[in-house]
Amino acid sequence: MKLQRMNRRAITLGALAVSGALALTACGSDDNGGGSSSSSSSTTNASSAICGDAKKGQQLLADGSSAQKNAIDAWVKAFSTACGVQINYKGGGSGAGVTSFNQGQLAFAGSDSALKPEEVTASKQVCSGGQGIDLPMVGGPIALGYNVPGVDNLVLDAPTLAKIFDSKITKWNDAAIKKLNPSATLPDLKIQAFHRSDESGTTDNFTKYLIATTPDNWKYSGGKAWQAKGGQSAAGSAGVAAGVKQTSGAIGYFELSYVADGVKAVSINTGAAAPVAPSTDSATKDIAAAQVVGTGNDLTLKLDYNTKAEGAYPITLVTYEIVCDKGNKADTLPATKAFLSYIASEDGQKVLSGINYAPIPDAIIAKVRTTLASIS
Repeated sequence: MKLQRMNRRAITLGALAVSGALALTACGSDDNGGGSSSSSSSTTNASSAICGDAKKGQQLLADGSSAQKNAIDAWVKAFSTACGVQINYKGGGSGAGVTSFNQGQLAFAGSDSALKPEEVTASKQVCSGGQGIDLPMVGGPIALGYNVPGVDNLVLDAPTLAKIFDSKITKWNDAAIKKLNPSATLPDLKIQAFHRSDESGTTDNFTKYLIATTPDNWKYSGGKAWQAKGGQSAAGSAGVAAGVKQTSGAIGYFELSYVADGVKAVSINTGAAAPVAPSTDSATKDIAAAQVVGTGNDLTLKLDYNTKAEGAYPITLVTYEIVCDKGNKADTLPATKAFLSYIASEDGQKVLSGINYAPIPDAIIAKVRTTLASIS
């Protein structure tokens, strides 16, 4: 429970720090010297800079990636405190978010996978005169959390992970795991591999890593839906993390902020000089090498899952906020634009590193800000 409390405390402190800064900026400072006109003007200008045209009491409904849920919660707390806008982000998974967005139910969606061509086509039905675009806002490592009594440090590589999640390696004292961990006392314990039951961008990114690095051991096509047989399933990153924590011998994949007491994170043997543990710094090193492959206003990134750079963690994800480039609903556009502009701002991105997420590299987030200024 100690690490879990620390994670929650980090989220709370990060949100409070930013909300305090935003509130001070939005509300101005008390002026006891009688300069009410100047103070009022300054307050209005500062508030406009933060909240844009969003009006107090406006409501936004959003859904999608559970991997970014902890980040969204911190951002919502800060923004709502400053601007009085109510934002309900469900975090029901990337697949659910994209589906609901394309049905016109959401102001924006979060997805750990960029829109597919057919999803872009579908978005044109709800984006009047425009289409859905992908805006990278949150980065982070996909941790392989494990619960193996007596094993405090565990190293795995792509072939071994593929065989574990494909039920080809079933015991923790398997020879392949022993070879990677010669000094560890590995128990004769059954492996309980947890995967997502819902359509998930985290699944998509994890399986893309396996496809890119060990195609001979991972024969599945990938995508948001889990395809391998066997193992146990749970809904959302929180569900998988809870399953691992409660099950001796378990291993599962989820965003690093969900690693809690009783669960440790695997270090990955990438072929570099030393195995790499998941962290905001090691994820940032990988994401910094990403290339923008989207066209027009779309900022889809191509990640390097097969990196061998020293200190770069290869199993990373980027969560995109999906919004219409044109044709957003008039009643939600002001608050949507203001909130997304805040989370893309320097202050918004600063929140991430304190709660086990990786900020988007400067060159990329600058393009996000420019794109947001033009949405309508």
